Amino acid sequence: MAAAQTMLNSSAHNIANVNTAGFRRQEVIQTEQPSSGVSASIKKSRTDGAALESDIVAQLQAKNSFLANLAVFKTSNKLAGSLLDTSA
Repeated sequence: MAAAQTMLNSSAHNIANVNTAGFRRQEVIQTEQPSSGVSASIKKSRTDGAALESDIVAQLQAKNSFLANLAVFKTSNKLAGSLLDTSA
């Protein structure tokens, strides 16, 4: 969820600065972690200029990733509650 939040923040930053002269976009680099999950880091783009279509797609991907992770947590919580209910 933190990686999705980082991607959402970065794309929002890029969209907010689309008309800023000399602005260099932020790019999010996601790295798989050995124990599971991903880590996200931000770097500056090598080129100046906007890529509005990429940033909007990144926002949609981040939103869907966040919602998918939230669904996993909700399901896990529901299953844990069911296990506790049946063992009592």
